Amino acid sequence: MSSPRQTKSFLMKRLGEIGVAPASRHGQNFLIDLNLVELIVNSADLGPRDVVLEIGTGTGSLTTLMAPKAGRVVTVEIDGNLFELASEQLIDFPNVQMLQTDALKNKNTFSPVVMDAVGQALSEVPNSRLKLVANLPYNVATPILSNLLLCEHLPHMMVATIQKELGDRIVAQPWSKDYGALSVWMQAQAKTEIVREMSPKVFWPPPKVTSAIVRITVDPEMRAQIPDLRYFHQFVKALFLHRRKFLRANVVSAMKRHLSKEDVDQLMTAMEFGPDARTEQIDIPTLLRFTELVRAKAPDWSL
Repeated sequence: MSSPRQTKSFLMKRLGEIGVAPASRHGQNFLIDLNLVELIVNSADLGPRDVVLEIGTGTGSLTTLMAPKAGRVVTVEIDGNLFELASEQLIDFPNVQMLQTDALKNKNTFSPVVMDAVGQALSEVPNSRLKLVANLPYNVATPILSNLLLCEHLPHMMVATIQKELGDRIVAQPWSKDYGALSVWMQAQAKTEIVREMSPKVFWPPPKVTSAIVRITVDPEMRAQIPDLRYFHQFVKALFLHRRKFLRANVVSAMKRHLSKEDVDQLMTAMEFGPDARTEQIDIPTLLRFTELVRAKAPDWSL
């Protein structure tokens, strides 16, 4: 079954028929450039062993292109009206499971319903691998991309439409203004790239920001070099919490109940960090080594 082109006029007509408008609280900006929808699918390089997790079904425009290529698609839509519209488009795809729910239980945790559905789909596909492919609602893009790397079902790849500003942070290098905890967390375990920047004009309604398609390809060998992923995740967040402070001040603040200032100074000396070192200057391999030194001294610490 071919899906009708998701043009602005198509969307206005379909939403008008049920008397609703795009909901800003759900980050509803529909991608109306079919070439870019196809670029998202092509960037994910889908095949029959792939289980796709899509957050934000919308009217099913992206889903209908992915379903013929993938082994299974689990697609999640929080909006009841859009869920009904998409159901009409996806009824003839037996490998698509639709969920009407919030993908996130809270800002740090995925919904168990979503993870259970993903786990079931993975078990039904031989030699399966998980890929997140989505035109992500901007208000949940960061927790979706960041937290999926801590879930029981590790993605092989994530291809998503997000704010360009967020994309810049994901691929940023040390010494740049965008380099931060998200840059380190993503790049420590994956290859990150911006596939394409996108003008607001390719969406309806147009957002107030430029967007980008990002591709994040997880590297299991890189992940294996991080002994405690949750500790590393939390520690890096703490180091970048106050960007303008010196590194020593951030470590002292984060570890105040676990390490004395003398302990911190010993760790700084061991790493050959000067007193004026700042977190945004430090590359990822160095941050990984520093994390392990701190973890050896304060294994029970958490934010």
